Amino acid sequence: MEARITAITLGVRDRAASRRFYVDGLGWAPTAEVEGDVVFIQAGHGLLLCLWSVDDLAADAGEEIGFGHNAPPISLGQNVASVDEVYRILDAAVAAGADMVAPARKQPWGGVSGYFADPDGFRWEIVYNPGLTFDEAGNASFSEGV
Repeated sequence: MEARITAITLGVRDRAASRRFYVDGLGWAPTAEVEGDVVFIQAGHGLLLCLWSVDDLAADAGEEIGFGHNAPPISLGQNVASVDEVYRILDAAVAAGADMVAPARKQPWGGVSGYFADPDGFRWEIVYNPGLTFDEAGNASFSEGV
């Protein structure tokens, strides 16, 4: 199996509210949409963020999906090009209705990061890492010591 992720599907309680948060609030553009069912958002090179009803996802996956303390520990991340961008995105997320989980702060490894939770509680880390770069193919490389 090739080490590659092409889709992240969020099981959301209110698809319309999640669409408003990501599309209207954060300004992300839908790539495709099945009205009342699923929204596909291009979230990077070869990566889709899918907003799908938690009930439909549970039925498809064959298991109950929990929130809060019952949810698996996961965070989604976006690496950005500057410290200012970390603050700008965190502010935009809060203005769009997100909860600030951890304000932006300097990290021991030299970067700056903070977390917000979307309307369904999915946690996003917005991070500036001065030692992380991506080439045109989307491959990550880290400088020494990072």
